[in-house]
Amino acid sequence: MTRKIIFISNRLPITVTKGASGFEYHESIGGLATGLKSYHQQAGSIWIGWLGLADDELTPKEKNLIQKRLKNQHKCLPVFLSKQAINDYYYGFCNNTIWPLFHYFTDKTETQVSTWKAYQDVNQKFFEVLETVIGKNDTIWIHDYQLMLLPRLIKDKYPQAQVGYFLHIPFPSFEIFRLLVWREEILLGILGADLIGFHTYDYARHFLSSVRRLLGFDHNFNTINHEGRSILVDAFPMGIDYDFFVKNHAVQVEEEMAAIAEQTASKIVLSVDRLDYTKGIPQRITAFSRFLEKYPEYHKKIRFYLIVAPSREEADSYSELLKEIEKLISRINGKYGTLNWMPIWFFFRSFSQQDLIYFYRHADVMLVTPLRDGMNLVAKEYVASRTDCQGVLVISETAGAASELSEALVVNVNNFDAIADSIKVALEMPEDEKRARNKLMHKRLQRYNVKFWADEFLMTLKTSVADWRQNMATKDLEKSSYVIEQAYQHSSNRILFLDYDGTLVGFKSIPEQAKPDQELIGLLSDLADDPQNMIVIVSGRDKYILEEWFGDLNVHILASHGLWLRHSHETEWIMTTLLENDWKDTVRPILSLYTDRTPGSFIEEKDYSIAWHYRKCEPDMVAYKLSEIREHLMSLISSTTLGLQEGNKVLEVKDARVNKGYVSSLFIQQNDFDFILGAGDDYTDEDLFLSLPPGSFSIKIGIENTNAKYQLKSWQSMRSLLRKLVRISNTNKQQ
Repeated sequence: MTRKIIFISNRLPITVTKGASGFEYHESIGGLATGLKSYHQQAGSIWIGWLGLADDELTPKEKNLIQKRLKNQHKCLPVFLSKQAINDYYYGFCNNTIWPLFHYFTDKTETQVSTWKAYQDVNQKFFEVLETVIGKNDTIWIHDYQLMLLPRLIKDKYPQAQVGYFLHIPFPSFEIFRLLVWREEILLGILGADLIGFHTYDYARHFLSSVRRLLGFDHNFNTINHEGRSILVDAFPMGIDYDFFVKNHAVQVEEEMAAIAEQTASKIVLSVDRLDYTKGIPQRITAFSRFLEKYPEYHKKIRFYLIVAPSREEADSYSELLKEIEKLISRINGKYGTLNWMPIWFFFRSFSQQDLIYFYRHADVMLVTPLRDGMNLVAKEYVASRTDCQGVLVISETAGAASELSEALVVNVNNFDAIADSIKVALEMPEDEKRARNKLMHKRLQRYNVKFWADEFLMTLKTSVADWRQNMATKDLEKSSYVIEQAYQHSSNRILFLDYDGTLVGFKSIPEQAKPDQELIGLLSDLADDPQNMIVIVSGRDKYILEEWFGDLNVHILASHGLWLRHSHETEWIMTTLLENDWKDTVRPILSLYTDRTPGSFIEEKDYSIAWHYRKCEPDMVAYKLSEIREHLMSLISSTTLGLQEGNKVLEVKDARVNKGYVSSLFIQQNDFDFILGAGDDYTDEDLFLSLPPGSFSIKIGIENTNAKYQLKSWQSMRSLLRKLVRISNTNKQQ
């Protein structure tokens, strides 16, 4: 079976430009292209992305020429976007909605339906290009915030594909992310991936928190079970091409750059960024001004090289930022500068990688103090370039790289005095200490380089999907339902025990929303009308609501987890176990106390049990309270026949002698069935599975660990199985 790797990012690793002499193709030297190069060179692999030119600027002949050149010589497949799409999707939704919000700049976040529509359309366009080359077993690795809807588009149509997604910018805390209008759509889009990667554990934690709070999906050891799939969320800090930065690039440096770096100032502070409000450039300049103010002994003995690469300066917010930077520099140079000394040298231009390395190697202090940054590879490049291990990195704690470079001087980006003091500490740090700190960081950067990062992500994707598929293979009923169908067809005395919530319908805590639909009523009616069948609805719900829903059908009903039994065509309910209710007066006040302390929770009092529901509660608060309430209740009921039973976001106190398995076994003992099936979705159904005799068919809805023999991904899959059984019954009748 042929498998290939397909990389998808907003931009291709090849930039196409149109000049007077035709089209020119330039390879990217960025970290992503470098890290994925060895995989991209493998047979069959391909990279999909926008080529950098607007569709409107190209003739059909030129597009065909570019497409052939990229595919044949560079193993790339271009996505053609119009000027309008680029403006609305990239400059609009990506850069004016997602970028500021994910970097905590809520005041700069725009919300426009038109740009959201463009974002959806472009993600769909990427998917359509992918479809021209995808195989059902391919590995697809999607990159960054421009394509957050793409994973689900792929998984919905190609469920066997291994899909990885990596976000290269921060994922914000729940309190920030919840402000996004289309938050659920974004989360569900990302959850199409089998492996979701972030630069830091904080970002992974924020994502898991948003998924739990907004979608209600819990996680276990960073794994989310969703739509019958196991989705792993983890941190993969991106590295750099370490070997490239430790090489000697001096011979490649222009004379002008060498002259700048070799100026007479005895100490050099360096800062390298692109023009962006997330980088904290004005704050950095202000902190350097504070340094000059606090430590005048460094006047005329230090120079601050501030390198800012142009970026979207045509946008109003960026042009205003540039003006602010220029004003600050002018004021500080005017205040502290002399005829032969200027404290800040500002370069608003792009430098080659070789020139930057030369700057890195001459800088005594590197200031990397973004207000918020996904990773910031400049910090790692500086450390790697200082092969003498003598430079000192000052980095803000809000840069993703700070968690890896703990030997650097880590500062609060808003504490200008602390940054000023750190510059002084860095300048005066003994050489032995510098060397000791840098050696540790060098060792880490050398090991966890960009290739290691790519290898680890792809290997984790491969192994996590393989492990999950192997675990599911032995129990997966999706591919082997014929086993049950054959047994059903050749049997004559059958019994089916069917849980309700989460098994026949999606789980809903509000009874009105959970009411059975007409299709389900029809399926149950058809199955029950087969004289060879006995259908038993087994539910934890109250007997009155179950009677209202299923009382007119030819089915047996077990309510309250088996406490109450109502046979088909009878009106009376039978209590299967004699119970008392005196204990409720002791337990009820405890549950009421926790209900008052836990907003969103509520008590459901049944005939002989009390349930505490917490589906609508704040998840972190419940996680803290749940162990406390369990312990409190257990201390009350430990010497009684009562027990705690946990279901889907519910904790129920009831007599432990009552369970689905006990009463189900009574049905089985009274008849000689040649086909027995039991289906359920949560912990309360495990008693049922264990009670079924050998040769029975037990089905767990969901992918959690279970005593059931088989598993189905969702209640929709269970419905599909019931449809097949109904068709068999109808066929048998006709024969």
